[in-house]
Amino acid sequence: MSAVLAAAALLLTAGCSSDDGGGGGPSAGAGSAPASGTAPGASSSRESAETAPPAKGSVKVVRTVTEGLDTPWGLAPLPDGDLLVSSRDQGTITRVDGQSGKKTGLGEVPGVSPAGEGGLLGIAISPDYAADHMIYAYFTSASDNRVVRMLYDEKKPSGEQLGAPDTIFKGIPKGVIHNGGRIAFGPDRMLYAGTGESGDTGLSQDTKSLGGKILRLTPEGEPAPGNPFPDSPVYSYGHRNVQGLAWDSKQRLFASEFGQDTWDELNAIKPGGNYGWPDAEGRSDNSEFQNPVSQWHTDDASPSGIAYAKGSVWMAGLKGQRLWRVPLKGTAASADPQAFLQGEYGRLRTVVAAGGDKLWLVTSNTDGRGTPKDGDDRILEIQVS
Repeated sequence: MSAVLAAAALLLTAGCSSDDGGGGGPSAGAGSAPASGTAPGASSSRESAETAPPAKGSVKVVRTVTEGLDTPWGLAPLPDGDLLVSSRDQGTITRVDGQSGKKTGLGEVPGVSPAGEGGLLGIAISPDYAADHMIYAYFTSASDNRVVRMLYDEKKPSGEQLGAPDTIFKGIPKGVIHNGGRIAFGPDRMLYAGTGESGDTGLSQDTKSLGGKILRLTPEGEPAPGNPFPDSPVYSYGHRNVQGLAWDSKQRLFASEFGQDTWDELNAIKPGGNYGWPDAEGRSDNSEFQNPVSQWHTDDASPSGIAYAKGSVWMAGLKGQRLWRVPLKGTAASADPQAFLQGEYGRLRTVVAAGGDKLWLVTSNTDGRGTPKDGDDRILEIQVS
């Protein structure tokens, strides 16, 4: 254990803490580089014909849905409007009434081994949830990061509603930092998972490794048909620590990830694309790497979850303590990113589309890096344009 703690201390001292992006990066306005910006380059002709949203948007906090959550991480809306939220450190899933905010415990997920940034992370409901009532979860075990699915039986008593976890995918590298953890079902009904390189930067460029990747799986945990590497779950590589996944109205995938000391990124994901880490952080002149849609200094973002609404990607910032709006035209940013809620609610972990112009936003002040206030952590309903 002492060796693990020593290694963790060394990594944190080196400024590569995932939840805070990097350490020692330049502050906004330092030097000649802008604090944020759009990626250069032309879009395809089809994308250039698309209409961009207004350059400036707005955010209004409609209400606080619920309070008193412990280390919330993943959020999954149910068909009836209620919300499922995972607790990273407690290893539990809670149902939140979408109207009253009342909380009901589903139960604890067996096998979760919380430590550092690991624990019970992303959750998602089955694309056939109405028929199978399955909940998917990405969590850190004693030996790895893995994806499981569990039957949710609402008729059982509170705390006993989760069936035994069925492990559908395992062997994702784990670490004190950079465990990835976001999962989501795409428009193609396949399961996408963002992973981290667990502090071992060499894993990201190794397409045989599961670390520092976006994975694409069938609901049963097999490599999805049509993946870019034969018989492999790897969909894209060269990532440091993928924390957010979302699709736009044209079914194009976007992902957020932590930089180390300089640039956090929002990327448009191409099958088989190499996103540069550890050889490139932020934009690069190397044509082998995919450049980000937008990039931010680590003090301004440390991005976690993302969602798509009203023509823009909305990105939650942990260390940056703000919600970023990135208006899109195709897969390019159509205007400079715009920040909202800066410092008002502390660290922001997860943002999920709630239909139309509404989003669910989850704070993350009880994660060991924040300063909790009365009521933390909470879920907010926000209206955006």
